[in-house]
Amino acid sequence: MHKQNFTIGLVQMAMSNKPAENVKKAVKLAEQAAKEGAQIICLPELYKSQYFCQKEDIGYFNLAETIPGESTEVFSKLAAKKKVAIVVPLFEKRAVGLYHNSLVVIDKDGSLKGIYRKMHIPDDPAYYEKFYFTPGDLGFKAFDTAYGKVGTLICWDQWYPEGARLTALQGADVLFYPTAIGWHPHEKEQYGAAQRDAWMTVQRGHAVANGIFVAAANRVGHEQTIEGQPGIEFWGSSFICDPQGQMIALGSQDQEEVLLADIDIEQMEDVRRNWPFLRDRRIENYGDITRRFID
Repeated sequence: MHKQNFTIGLVQMAMSNKPAENVKKAVKLAEQAAKEGAQIICLPELYKSQYFCQKEDIGYFNLAETIPGESTEVFSKLAAKKKVAIVVPLFEKRAVGLYHNSLVVIDKDGSLKGIYRKMHIPDDPAYYEKFYFTPGDLGFKAFDTAYGKVGTLICWDQWYPEGARLTALQGADVLFYPTAIGWHPHEKEQYGAAQRDAWMTVQRGHAVANGIFVAAANRVGHEQTIEGQPGIEFWGSSFICDPQGQMIALGSQDQEEVLLADIDIEQMEDVRRNWPFLRDRRIENYGDITRRFID
């Protein structure tokens, strides 16, 4: 079947400590994206709350929801109403005492296409995700929607070329990376520019190495969830780049907004013909990639 071009939209937003407000805002921005022509829309990581992983607190498990649940209900209705597909990241309660950092892909008829669970779980200062999230056990995923095939990964996954490759090899046209990343305020002046640049560069590299579009949806705003601590200043900068790593949409560092870009299948074909990295892979020699380290 001949693939068709389609338009994607990213929602960049700030989150309050009131989940109902965040849901309402996400709906409003997703509706704006649909009105502007987006056919597949992606929300930021853990869109429903502030980034609670700044500390370890069992009370935050109360923020988790089931699949299906509130988020799938709200956005399934929106998807069917606006005839759009939506990538909805959420804090998943899988069972009593078992939680994941997940997302669902909802098609334009409101049906649930599937779930992806974040594979790489960080544990850094103010990013204590290992306390909350069990590593994903569904593998890397790409989902067929009415408009195109989308690969989905989440935040810390974006630093790993293996995840991007294994998702791209499933025939995805675009890799979505819903994200929650920002600066520790005391580091921003010295390291901020380099950190943001590294984040963009590694993902642009995934686009080039795989001949694929890449789209990262981040949050904005300063979130101080621990009294007396500096919190995190989320750097926005949501972006979409093409299969040569060129920026085709770039968000601000501090504003809520919607970004749109066209996914051009002919451009993918042209890039992959001229840079045939998938053709020239030496798959028979890559067995050691599954080892932790080659001593």
